Amino acid sequence: MKYQEFYQKSIQHPQQFWQEQADQLDWSKPPKTILSKDKYNYSQWFEDGELNLSYLCIDKHIKDGFGEQNAIIFDSPVTNTKQHINFHQLHHEVSKLAGGLQRLGLKKGDTCIIYMPMIPQAAFAMLACARIGVIHSVVFGGFAPHELAIRLDDCKPKMIITASNGIEIERIIPYKPFVDEAIAKAESKPEHVIVFDRQLGVEIPKKNYDIDYTTLVEESPSIEAVSLASTHPSYILYTSGTTGTPKGIIRDTGGYATALKFSMKYIYGVDEGDTFWAASDVGWVVGHSYIVYGPLLNRNTTILFEGKPIRTPDASTFWRVISEHQVKVMFTAPTAIRAIKKEDPEGQLIKQFDLSCLKYQFLAGERCDVATLTWTEEHLKIPVIDHWWQTESGWPMIANMVGVALQEVKPGSASFPVCGYDIQILNEEGETVDSSVEGYVTVKLPLPPGTLSNLWGNPERFKAGYLDRFPGYYFSGDGGYKDEDGYVFITGRVDDVINVAGHRLSTAEMEEIVASHKAVAECAVFGVHCDLKGQKPLGLIVLKSGEASKEKQIQKEIIQEVRKEIGAVASFRDVLVVQRLPKTRSGKILRKLLRNIADEQQYNIPSTIDDVAIINEIKIVYQTHHIGIH
Repeated sequence: MKYQEFYQKSIQHPQQFWQEQADQLDWSKPPKTILSKDKYNYSQWFEDGELNLSYLCIDKHIKDGFGEQNAIIFDSPVTNTKQHINFHQLHHEVSKLAGGLQRLGLKKGDTCIIYMPMIPQAAFAMLACARIGVIHSVVFGGFAPHELAIRLDDCKPKMIITASNGIEIERIIPYKPFVDEAIAKAESKPEHVIVFDRQLGVEIPKKNYDIDYTTLVEESPSIEAVSLASTHPSYILYTSGTTGTPKGIIRDTGGYATALKFSMKYIYGVDEGDTFWAASDVGWVVGHSYIVYGPLLNRNTTILFEGKPIRTPDASTFWRVISEHQVKVMFTAPTAIRAIKKEDPEGQLIKQFDLSCLKYQFLAGERCDVATLTWTEEHLKIPVIDHWWQTESGWPMIANMVGVALQEVKPGSASFPVCGYDIQILNEEGETVDSSVEGYVTVKLPLPPGTLSNLWGNPERFKAGYLDRFPGYYFSGDGGYKDEDGYVFITGRVDDVINVAGHRLSTAEMEEIVASHKAVAECAVFGVHCDLKGQKPLGLIVLKSGEASKEKQIQKEIIQEVRKEIGAVASFRDVLVVQRLPKTRSGKILRKLLRNIADEQQYNIPSTIDDVAIINEIKIVYQTHHIGIH
């Protein structure tokens, strides 16, 4: 099959194309209406169809005779645990937990927050919610109580499902105390907190709203999956916004299932029964789409990995997992590869393992630098595929679709638009630019199935953030260009969201925390280049008069506060004191200029800048602290 013909069919005849893909699913009520508009005049797919994600991920495969196949392999080097869970066992765990949730009063349309480490019970909880039409919102376990409280107040869950603790290499993360603190801070209080005790000797603070997970499952009936409208929200997933207030991305059910099934075959090139591994976390979109729902929909064995690419126990961990569990296709962030490369630059640890099972290595979550791509290709000796997508899209937007036809890899490019995504590069006026000219990365509407259907409780923000800037197009928030061969190159965010090791974080939110320190007169927080993590946040502060003698203490307090409010995931470690910040005459801080100087990129000093001498002062501060020296 030729990529270009396949792609053009999806753009020119979207309804026919996606109906054919939807036919690959087992619908309880097949859709007759393929593409329509919702009450906000936004596209929706298969509105009159009905199905259930949990049924498609579990029951269908048992019905087809594959109950004994491994569904999930749990591999936890941090606890020295391995567990193989087949589809029969997965059905038992999920259907009884769903029965327990129903007994506690959860029903279709209710919301439930899942705040769990990378353990099988996290996937069970997601699938149990999907089984009864409860809209789950998984919150990354690395987020601090403050962040969890914000999400509690936004989606107002009836219940939280959590665990006693997580483990970060050698450090215990106190999940249950974090949940209790978040509930105390939040205005919206859940009725119950279901707690899975990992039996690791961690003391669990008891509250009157607690329910023991294991007891609940043991005492509850096993229940069948309910038939849900295709447009029913499957989950809410929060992503950083430029205002500092997280945006609750809503994903539908039928369009999502169709897109994921399609992507497993045509983007990742995996067949039913293959083993697939996305080394991510269920708290991120990759975890939703390619640890839980995508592989299980496609009857793939999925790897649930609790560990890090290094220090669990060393930089050979990924290769051990691939070899031991016979992984055919693997997906991770460039940050993970860079960490491995730093520990094992010559790739000696790779040679210890038979990796002949591995056919493709996919990278995403952040822009992949050429050096990392080349090193991975050289040592794995297989195609290494950089691809690009977002929390909003839910599945890849630009990729080398290896299941259609493997195209030439161009380092630095995510390759070509995926079927259904009419990617256009526009200028400020909304006009298409010539090849090799950088502009705004957009998608001509309608978006394909599986993409965001709205923002939770905030359709105005959805419209303003994604649809209003370029009418008739979805605005991705990224800049980029197409070369003369049609390859797409993503150059990075055009707003105040940065990408730290594949995690999208708001510098505006960090800046708000920094500015709240009583010694800070004004500040700027922005992302700068980091060889290991892609980007990291840098804070510049101007101190109030009389505070200079406490500089080191102030820096330490600010770093601790950001860590407390957002979590260690922010990687906020650099705060520099400056005398002044460069501004326009109207008072706007020139963050892009500060970033370009730090990254040693070309920059122009705007004519509107108030005092050019500030730039030299900033450069001296950077040089003193080795900012920009990679």
